[in-house]
Amino acid sequence: MHCVSGKHSVMMVSFCQGALLLSLAAAMAVYADMKVDCGPDFVTLMWTESRPQADTSLLRLGNCFPTSFSAGEAYFYVDLTDCNFRRLVTGDALVYSNDLTYVASADSYNLAFTHPVVCAYDRPKDWYATIYDPVFKTYSLGDLQFNIGLMNDDFSGPAESTRFPLGSIIPIMARVVQETHQPLLLLLEECVAATTPELYPESTMYPIISNKGCLLESVSSRSKFEPRQKSSEIRLSLQTFTFAMGEEVFIHCKLLAWDPNGLDSTKKACHFVEGHGWELLDNLAQSNLCDCCESKCKSRRQRSVASEKHGMVHKAVIGPFTITDLNS
Repeated sequence: MHCVSGKHSVMMVSFCQGALLLSLAAAMAVYADMKVDCGPDFVTLMWTESRPQADTSLLRLGNCFPTSFSAGEAYFYVDLTDCNFRRLVTGDALVYSNDLTYVASADSYNLAFTHPVVCAYDRPKDWYATIYDPVFKTYSLGDLQFNIGLMNDDFSGPAESTRFPLGSIIPIMARVVQETHQPLLLLLEECVAATTPELYPESTMYPIISNKGCLLESVSSRSKFEPRQKSSEIRLSLQTFTFAMGEEVFIHCKLLAWDPNGLDSTKKACHFVEGHGWELLDNLAQSNLCDCCESKCKSRRQRSVASEKHGMVHKAVIGPFTITDLNS
């Protein structure tokens, strides 16, 4: 069965695959239609937008970005264990709730909004709640778990080879595990290539990302940041370059987990798009944060030392891998 909600000026309740979908009206008038399926362990959501100037890439389901989007639609396909879904046990039901939000830019004509989405399921007879002790750790600032690695072409799994012909694309994905944290945005603050797993003062280095999140390689190649699937992940398509060809190469990166609403000229992910210039990955309307990529990016705010002490910054190494000549 397919669950469909109408215009958001009314409350809709429908049943889907044994699940109850509850969608409440927003406080403001939202000119859009929403279709939601509550699967056994996943949720799909289609948002159809009628406002001509609305940017569907700015929709978020919890901390997840749209799986795909176009000029008038945004589509989410997510697991109930992702996107900061909240779980509540009420009698014989398991209730999963989340918020669909629109993050409007400062100069946007379209106002920000939050729209609740809830799926309720019959509680399995053999299901017992996991005990969390204490509950308030849900928003703690303890240590975070970062990881980064080489991926296959569609980012669905690890790379099958560590040899990349010159001119080909190296898919790289980094993520931060934040099960007990408030939603965080993962950024690549700096990445350099070297021929050693450790960096030394005499090391020969090839800059890839510099100046607090500027993808330098995108200026003269097909390198780019890919659209986000989750705020806690970042995907990079890096075109191979003529550095240490035939040798083992390591990429040294500084990863930064940050408040999604705290972007500035030193907390960003920018890449160069031919014909458009520098663009901000997470909000095109704020691409002026990338203007400093041609000079020196400095923050107007004092650096948060306390955040770094809580593990918000992490250094990681990818590799080794080898860049090969096309004729080899």
